[in-house]
Amino acid sequence: MKLEPGDSSARTSRPRLTLTIFLLFSFLFFGLAGRALAYIGPGAGFAFLSSFLVFFLTFFLAVFSFLSWPFRLLLRLIRGQKAYRHSQVDRVIILGFDGMDPVLVEKFMAEGKLPNFSRLKKEGTYRHLQTTTPAISPVAWSSFMTGCEPSKHNIFDFLSRNPRNYLPDLSSARIGPPRRFLPLGKYRLPLGKPEIRLLRKSQPFWKLLGQEGIFSTVLRVPITFPPEKFAGHLLSGMCLPDLKGSQGTFLFYTSNPDRMARKEGGECQLVEVKDLTVRTYLSGPENSLLKKPEEIRLPLTITLHPEQDAAMVEVSGQRFQIKKGVFSPWIRLTFPAGPGMKIRGIARFYLLSLKPHFELYLTPLNIDPEKPALPISHPFIYAPYLAKLFGSYVTLGEANDTWALNEGVLPEEAFLELAYSFHEDWEKIFFNGLKKTRRGLLACVFETTDSIQHMFWRYLDKGHPAYQPTARLAGGARVLEDLYRRMDALVGKVLSQMGERSALFIMSDHGFKPFRRGVNLNSWLYLNGYLQLKDGADESQEWFRQVDWSRTRAYALGLAGIYLNLEGREAQGIVEPGQESRRLKQELIEKLTGLKDQEKGAVAINRLIDTEKIYNGPYRDNAPDLIVAYNQGYRASWDSVVGKVNRTVIEDNRKAWSADHCLDPALVPGVLFSNLKLDGGEASIMDIAPTVLELFGLKTPSYMDGRSLLRSESGKINTEKPGGRQKKVKVDERKKK
Repeated sequence: MKLEPGDSSARTSRPRLTLTIFLLFSFLFFGLAGRALAYIGPGAGFAFLSSFLVFFLTFFLAVFSFLSWPFRLLLRLIRGQKAYRHSQVDRVIILGFDGMDPVLVEKFMAEGKLPNFSRLKKEGTYRHLQTTTPAISPVAWSSFMTGCEPSKHNIFDFLSRNPRNYLPDLSSARIGPPRRFLPLGKYRLPLGKPEIRLLRKSQPFWKLLGQEGIFSTVLRVPITFPPEKFAGHLLSGMCLPDLKGSQGTFLFYTSNPDRMARKEGGECQLVEVKDLTVRTYLSGPENSLLKKPEEIRLPLTITLHPEQDAAMVEVSGQRFQIKKGVFSPWIRLTFPAGPGMKIRGIARFYLLSLKPHFELYLTPLNIDPEKPALPISHPFIYAPYLAKLFGSYVTLGEANDTWALNEGVLPEEAFLELAYSFHEDWEKIFFNGLKKTRRGLLACVFETTDSIQHMFWRYLDKGHPAYQPTARLAGGARVLEDLYRRMDALVGKVLSQMGERSALFIMSDHGFKPFRRGVNLNSWLYLNGYLQLKDGADESQEWFRQVDWSRTRAYALGLAGIYLNLEGREAQGIVEPGQESRRLKQELIEKLTGLKDQEKGAVAINRLIDTEKIYNGPYRDNAPDLIVAYNQGYRASWDSVVGKVNRTVIEDNRKAWSADHCLDPALVPGVLFSNLKLDGGEASIMDIAPTVLELFGLKTPSYMDGRSLLRSESGKINTEKPGGRQKKVKVDERKKK
């Protein structure tokens, strides 16, 4: 019997996580006996241990599926009738375009360049979509899926600070080793399960739908790793790590010593070309099975053929040719961890130069979707199913390698080529979901809009320090226009395949503004006496290495937050909770609100927001004490984000990363399009979940902060695609009451 996981008719040097191979052994010793079904779903760890297990599991599931099919069909028919009894639609489709900006979309619509968006605006609904405070992607998408403000879902930034040591953690997930081990020669075997834990709280609305028998396909929505069990299929998105446990570490090989300066977000290797041959290694994940954990390295040999502008690569038992300026296909890489134990990843090679110096770029090591080393989908076999269907595809949460472009490793043309090749893969997966999810919810987020705007906004902004009047990239000024045209074409394709009784929502989590100047909050706090350095130090390296916590009252970490060094909360806290902490917050608010950039004569910070006054959820204590709302053109500086302290408060941003959204939330709303005529009030990203629930005839839970956008005086909505036959569907009168 052919398994169709997508078919609803069948229902079937950023902070690193430690990607530990302990998962592999723990699952082998503790998960196999009588627990074959534990492979399916979250927390399975390194589940596919070998080709044999893949075959065994697939065979077992196929037999089970075949034998149970008549009973499951009967249950689905009975439950399906009940699930959709009060539904106003058969299907809801949500297209998320991360970072799509209302100013640009309105400009291009006015110029007649976005016919499908314009059609939706005319015949359905278009409006700005209020983002979260702060306006940061993981925060906003968590509010999208839960319908809650941040203190109810516990995500406040990409990073969270550990109050025990003042160091950053990834805010969304935690991967850790078991507590006990059994020594065995040079190895140590785990005597318990590893930790793979989602730190986002509350429930995504598709889980609520599933509890009522409504199926969902959820693709690459941020903050869905590790995947949660629910009635549907899910492929994890933003914050899914690479094989090294980071959020994306590229590799760069060069024979030019002048290019060996530290590359943020990447690892550089200086190589020697001898007799047209480079002999080096490919650095992989850490082997934590060893008593002294060390990086697993694969021998890498590259034979240069300058006359052909090509090279022959030998790695991981494979031999293949790469051409200069052409990306290789996905190459499967196998890292041996122990006797019979392997970790599998995929990467793409890009030959930058053969002479006068050899240079090679390697994408971050993605988890191989065909044999995942971690649970990246629900059910676990959904990711391998898609790989069998479409071939290897990018699995890294932040797939587009903005750091490689920022650091001058990857040319602009190559970055765009790679980004759009990833986008094409996601489109294939999305349209497969559209075909297979005939009833229920289909939600997919495309990060292409976000990463390309981050990197190419400087071509529109003549006042930007990184503006290039003579662009290296031909047609650079048209990059963003081309991006929006491509998304418009995708929308047109969706409209043509939607069918009747389908509701379509197109949305973004925030908009964009230029990022010209960076503000180092830690430097300001130091110069104004709120942060102290150790005796003899006049600056601090990253992660506050020279900070004297016994005399520090406040510090900044991440993209928007200021924390008080609170007694009883932070390990070396000195600020007394209560009156003293409130007085300190008010003092910082008064001094930093309206902070002037003296060099430019502009306001850098619009206001500071006291989170105690805007958050009321159970996780409020995990939030920053103050959120900084930057003015247009400003953002936390690169040094401030990583805890560096010096005497420079405001400086130019000269990186290709030339636009951002981590500023005053009022300045960066997202967009909302729909084929439905929604009510005319303000719309928030928290309103999407209640709206979808009501479309399927379900009540909005009391803990949600959003409201349904369907409520109107007429009590009717239009669920036809624009241009189609108009069909009125009544709102359930009981829901109105």
